[in-house]
Amino acid sequence: MSVIDLRSDTVTQPTPGMLDAMARARTGDDVYGEDPTVNQLEAELARRLGFAAALFVPSGTMSNLLALMAHCERGEEYIVGQQAHTYKYEGGGAAVLGSIQPQPLELQADGSLDLEQVAAAIKPDDFHFARTRLLALENTMQGKVLPLAYLAQARAFTRERGLALHLDGARLYNAAVKLGVDARVITQHFDSVSVCLSKGLGAPVGSVLCGSRELIGKARRLRKMLGGGMRQVGGLAAAGLYALEHQVQRLADDHANAQLLAQGLSQAGFSVEPVQTNMVYVQMGDRAEALKAFAAERGIKLSAAPRLRLVTHLDVDAGQIEQVVSTFAEFSRN
Repeated sequence: MSVIDLRSDTVTQPTPGMLDAMARARTGDDVYGEDPTVNQLEAELARRLGFAAALFVPSGTMSNLLALMAHCERGEEYIVGQQAHTYKYEGGGAAVLGSIQPQPLELQADGSLDLEQVAAAIKPDDFHFARTRLLALENTMQGKVLPLAYLAQARAFTRERGLALHLDGARLYNAAVKLGVDARVITQHFDSVSVCLSKGLGAPVGSVLCGSRELIGKARRLRKMLGGGMRQVGGLAAAGLYALEHQVQRLADDHANAQLLAQGLSQAGFSVEPVQTNMVYVQMGDRAEALKAFAAERGIKLSAAPRLRLVTHLDVDAGQIEQVVSTFAEFSRN
């Protein structure tokens, strides 16, 4: 039985072309700055996204943490969404390792933060309070694409208030493909951007932090401090380069499959949230665990939650989507 894994878009396997690129990659010691393929990846992504420099790191969690620690000193603060990855899903690293205070706010329905609420959350210049230094956004946010007009407003807002603006762009390219724009149209508004290569893009590991030379220089020192210095990792960087060259535009296929899945589940009687990119959210209530077990018996991997997330990716095709819909429909009849 072939397995259909909808838990995340991190579960993909490298394609034959990617494996070939990894095998042929030139390598060197990256801690010394001597891995030519890593250097190429950093320069290429910085160029594509409009930044002066970039840094290859093992994970998106580290990339975001480096950005927060580069922007904020101990005892300072960043404003962030309650459901944002940088606040909720990164082990409290900013607070534990950076001594940085998060100020979480509720997200709006479109995945944005209300800038009036952000303004109200900025601390006065008073020694009783942590200094507010940074606004952190995420795009896509639970599959939702932040509007370009909103990003321009957030940029103007942060400049007026002397804040830096960071983007957790783990799925930046999903947003760009959905909007039909070059990714730089999104990233032009930010002081730093983290891009994950191992989500929809299909690389086996790695993220890249982009920013100014000063910020990346600070992040490089912090990367060593956090244990993220790597040696001959050109093979991993080659996977990222291959993904950028060959696996960006195909994200549209994942979006189409997510739409197909949402339509099928809706027709089967399930409550499904509107879909924009590669994430489908289904209201399952207390039936989530039973569905997970039922699906597992039929070769489908799910993460059980009352608000169930299904994620499409390059290892799931339209035919498999039909199998998933049939399994859900069978479950609902039991």
